[in-house]
Amino acid sequence: MTGPFGATSTTDEVLAGVDLSGKRVLVTGASAGLGVETARALAARGAQVVGAARDLAKAERATAAVRADARNGGGLELIELDLASLASVRKASHALVADGRTFDIVIANAGVMATPLGHTVDGFETQFGTNHLGHFVFVNRIAALISPGGRLVNVSSSGHRFADVDLEDPNFEHTDYEPWLAYGRSKTANILFAVEFDRRHKSRGVRATALHPGGIQTELGRHLPADALEQMLTRINAELAAEGKPPFQFKTVPQGAATSVWAGVVATADEVGGKYCENCHVSVITEGVINPISEGVRSYALDPEHAKALWARSEEMVGEVFAH
Repeated sequence: MTGPFGATSTTDEVLAGVDLSGKRVLVTGASAGLGVETARALAARGAQVVGAARDLAKAERATAAVRADARNGGGLELIELDLASLASVRKASHALVADGRTFDIVIANAGVMATPLGHTVDGFETQFGTNHLGHFVFVNRIAALISPGGRLVNVSSSGHRFADVDLEDPNFEHTDYEPWLAYGRSKTANILFAVEFDRRHKSRGVRATALHPGGIQTELGRHLPADALEQMLTRINAELAAEGKPPFQFKTVPQGAATSVWAGVVATADEVGGKYCENCHVSVITEGVINPISEGVRSYALDPEHAKALWARSEEMVGEVFAH
């Protein structure tokens, strides 16, 4: 039984009574928002958390609460990881492999959203390069460190519904760039990566899943024009009112991080492996019209053949092949 949890459940509610002493967890994006709260909730239950962040000084300041809340041998160490630089990704992964200590859970939480057209150090479109390719290389390089019985949790988004991946033109060389389109592609890639990683690793007892944390006001929205969010909310609330439903409420950060800890710690492996979760349960494939805040995952994001094709294209783009 994975508990009576839902959209308003918090990290502390989901992990109530859970003892993570002796467990080691890696969380990317541990310098703000969901990453910090995820690390705090885990360390508070005894987990040794390794937080990865691009800006270590910022992460040090942001994670004071993680250290203050750590209990039962829990704690936090920080490592430098810039997902928009494969050199940084390789350096960080190399250091972890050389260290040799294993992980019970890897939570690929870091990301950017709706950025203007730009490119990573290696020339990839910013969102696909950071959200997907950076994690793809990092996680695959440390995959052997994930213990049997361990889990990979990819933080995706309902934004995957904006767009499928485009394996012919991942860097928008021939497609007109649109921030949300690029975001959608990168978030679909996060789910497909989990699907194929799960297929490749489940024989050794390692499973992977992806999730939508919910609508939360975090630093992720920093690239949006000031009125963009307001306009979006006005439109959503008009749709909800027409359906006789109450207006949209943002989740708090502890509510937003709840699905990450639920999928990583509480849910059973078979329940979430190769699946997409939201609101602390596994979501259902939905082909029809979905309003922006309704649940549902598009079938293209869970298609196993599609996941294999993205994997092969990703290997080609980063110039690295990962073992089956």
